[in-house]
Amino acid sequence: MRHSRKTMMSAAAVGLGVAAALGGIVPSASAAAGPGAGSPSTYAAYERSQENQAANRAFFEAVQRSVAEQRAASPGLLAVTVTYNTRNAPTFRSQIARSTQIWNGSVANVKLQEVSSGGNFSYYEGNDSRGSYASTDGHGRGYIFLDYRQNQQYNSTRVTAHETGHVLGLPDHYSGPCSELMSGGGPGTSCTNPNPNSAERSRVNQLWANGLVASGLDAKG
Repeated sequence: MRHSRKTMMSAAAVGLGVAAALGGIVPSASAAAGPGAGSPSTYAAYERSQENQAANRAFFEAVQRSVAEQRAASPGLLAVTVTYNTRNAPTFRSQIARSTQIWNGSVANVKLQEVSSGGNFSYYEGNDSRGSYASTDGHGRGYIFLDYRQNQQYNSTRVTAHETGHVLGLPDHYSGPCSELMSGGGPGTSCTNPNPNSAERSRVNQLWANGLVASGLDAKG
């Protein structure tokens, strides 16, 4: 499950809430119409790449900026609601809904909420030989791309919840066990756990304490 900074993305309309910083954007044509021929080893190689690590940090920094704006508008805010839309990922709506349910039941200081359009980020689906990822265009806008083939090889809810974990500030940690959500594809295709462990839940709550996102997050994974 990768992060990739796409330089050929075009920004869509600004969304709701914090969307001035995290509107939905359209994946590049190569991602949407790629061969989808990736193997678990291909995904693993990309997951560990410097490009993936850099884009991971960029995506969360976009979230940081958006939350700073939200806090400036509402200084007394104790929790933040991060909104998303699934218009461009109809195949995965049930997995996305389950991922949202998992995260909203796991943490208290930030909540995910679906909106019909716009939102702080968007989900997309398609074929990409490098797998699923969360990405940013470098201008504070992000989305999660769900790859068809990877979601057939790995537990689809785990893939979705893992990528959504990046929105909430968690870095990849591929050497971790199956019980660790952010270990992603590291434990192999037999791992079906879609839930963050206690350390991951605690970290997200810490990051979003009192509506704030901690600065200086080491998102290298």
